Amino acid sequence: MAQEGYSDLLAFIAVARQRSFTRAAAQLGLSQSALSHRVRGLEERLGLRLLTRTTRSVSPTDAGERLLQKVAPKFEEIEEDLANLEEFRDTPAGKVRITATDHAARNVLWPKLSKVLHEYPDLEVEITIDYGLADIVAERYDMGVRLGGQVAKDMIAVRIAPDLRMAIVGAPEYLDGKPPLRTPEDLTSHNCINLRLPTKGGLMAWKLRQGDRELSVRVSGQLTFNNSYQMLDAALEGYGLAYLPDDVVGPYVTEGRLQYVLEDWFPTHPGLHVFYPHRKQSSPALAVLVDALRYDA
Repeated sequence: MAQEGYSDLLAFIAVARQRSFTRAAAQLGLSQSALSHRVRGLEERLGLRLLTRTTRSVSPTDAGERLLQKVAPKFEEIEEDLANLEEFRDTPAGKVRITATDHAARNVLWPKLSKVLHEYPDLEVEITIDYGLADIVAERYDMGVRLGGQVAKDMIAVRIAPDLRMAIVGAPEYLDGKPPLRTPEDLTSHNCINLRLPTKGGLMAWKLRQGDRELSVRVSGQLTFNNSYQMLDAALEGYGLAYLPDDVVGPYVTEGRLQYVLEDWFPTHPGLHVFYPHRKQSSPALAVLVDALRYDA
């Protein structure tokens, strides 16, 4: 197969996986028209329709799905073999793609990675903020970051942070004159700031725990965000109660700009872990980042 054929296959794989020409074009660094041209060229040479296109979505046909399942793993093996040649370099190099929440990226990843990147100028790190618990294999991430209890058992997981306590907070000016909060049920009479998750467009429930009792509370209010730091800003400005990691809100509580409420119901979760497939463990670039992120209690 000519080099053009390989490029067209890569273009098709990207579109089929992303279910979008826009996202695939961004991933490959191509224009949408160039990407569409490559996919059409592959379909014309094969005499088969590989993708079903509508104004709202793109999905593989039966033939396209079979091609994706057969060909994509072979390209992944080639990419892995090329990446593993890094061990013959004097210093690790290459791109490492990571998916994480905004909290993990700002409070854990960046403080640690910003120190090590100066030592390895040939390393490239791409961090994508995502609350959707992405399938890192299907979406071609090298690493993901999740709480310990959320990591699949077939992944290698390394702890990168201490246990995480969640907290409910409100600004003094918001709480002044409002109904007192003595039980989780009292949250229903308050303006609560919600976090929208990308999975099915749902709002994140507030998980609470007191001893052996656990509750999952659905709250409502004027504001909904898909970013925890927007929630923090809204809480600081007195728009309502927010449910956020304690390491995010703790400094503002110390300053008196926020106050804890229902503190005896705050749950603690297993700390953040970085995780990756077993086949990635031989990557020198990945090893450098994992060592830099590893949590030392």
